Amino acid sequence: MKHWKFLFALLLAGYCVFTVSCKKETFISSRDALLRLSADSLKYDTVFTTIGSITKSFKIINENNQKLRLDKVKLMGGAASAYKMNVDGIATYEASNIVLEAYDSIYVFVSVTINPNAGNLPFIVSDSILVNYNGNDRYVQLQAFGQNANFLRNRVITGNITWTNNLPYVILGSIRVDTNASLTIQPGCRIYSHADAPFIVDGTLLVNGTVTNNVVFTGDRLDDPYKDLPASWPGIYFRGNSVNNRLSFATVKNAYQAIVTEKPSLNANPKLILQQCIIDNAYDAGIVSVNSSIQADNSLVSNCGNNIVLSYGGVYNFTHCTVAAFSTNYILHKNPVLNVSNFAFQNGSLVSSSLNAVFRNNIFWGDQGLVGNEVIVNKQGANPFSVVFEKNLYRVLDDPANSTLTSNIKNQNPSFDSVDVAKRIFDFRITKNSGAPGINAGVVTGFPKDLDDKNRNVGGPDLGCYEKQ
Repeated sequence: MKHWKFLFALLLAGYCVFTVSCKKETFISSRDALLRLSADSLKYDTVFTTIGSITKSFKIINENNQKLRLDKVKLMGGAASAYKMNVDGIATYEASNIVLEAYDSIYVFVSVTINPNAGNLPFIVSDSILVNYNGNDRYVQLQAFGQNANFLRNRVITGNITWTNNLPYVILGSIRVDTNASLTIQPGCRIYSHADAPFIVDGTLLVNGTVTNNVVFTGDRLDDPYKDLPASWPGIYFRGNSVNNRLSFATVKNAYQAIVTEKPSLNANPKLILQQCIIDNAYDAGIVSVNSSIQADNSLVSNCGNNIVLSYGGVYNFTHCTVAAFSTNYILHKNPVLNVSNFAFQNGSLVSSSLNAVFRNNIFWGDQGLVGNEVIVNKQGANPFSVVFEKNLYRVLDDPANSTLTSNIKNQNPSFDSVDVAKRIFDFRITKNSGAPGINAGVVTGFPKDLDDKNRNVGGPDLGCYEKQ
């Protein structure tokens, strides 16, 4: 009897093994087989010619308890497509007879490169990927919004060159305006720099934007979330030999250090003039100047790690500027929006130089929290030193030291129109309701237009870069 029981147990075990084995080895062939695609479309933002894009992916998932055979996974545009496909680790235009184990999945990776002979205007580049199984056709749609561009890799500009806005400019490696050379940038130009591509000026840079056609400097990643990341590119550097630089209606954003000037001007003009410009979202600093000279009017410097740092002396004149910082998901506001000094440390030693700075009709403001004094002025040594604050609004615990102060407004909220950090809304215009402390509070200057190119001739001029209309 025991022998019969043992034999029966062996037969039962063998049957179980056989049925399980058969179950694993059989393929589901029904059109109703459960297959899931993790995405029905892949969309790419602006993609520059020949540079390609980020790689996106989707999964093909077998949701059955049996194997499933994919008859084909095909890039419909084939070899002529702007897209490239990788199926389960293999680069191909068409893969066939792919076996998916029960409850298993594979990845399909897709990238896109735009045709360099495409037209000047933005265009849609479309294709699709077919997934065919058990007589079913499923598609993943591919769509890229791309445009052609002028590509400049490790370029040195000599002579007098003008850029027009027929195509955007994409900078790779670096670009340098040579000593005694000049680069003029016309209204509406877009300059996109790669992460390793500083914009270096040893000669002259002239940016001729307009209120309706700003010139924009930013990083070359325009896909989410990279299009809003600070430190996407190094910034613009005006070096020792650079002269007579002027930026009008320029937007410089998402840099590591947006604007850097170094060493005194070689002539009577400021090394850099900023007229009605926006400098935004720079990781380390919006403006850094080391023993140099800047004249800025009706400009906005916002939400940078350090908005403005002027060190080792120099000559500066800031009029009708708004310098404001609020903590964001990318940059914590923990440094004063304005830091001025006449000294620096070189090779471990303190060195100082003369300083002459005038700040008139500005707003210096930051959200409350880590910073008590939004304006800091420090002095070392016996060099000539003059810092004047006239008709400014600032948030401080203590008025700036080492300075001449005339009719400034302290710790009164400037009433910015809209600030919503969560939604990344920062409108630094002054709210239209009366009572904002900066309205009509300025002194008349030689700058009759605000950042919106609106007149300041109604009543007294308002503080900051915007005039309430």
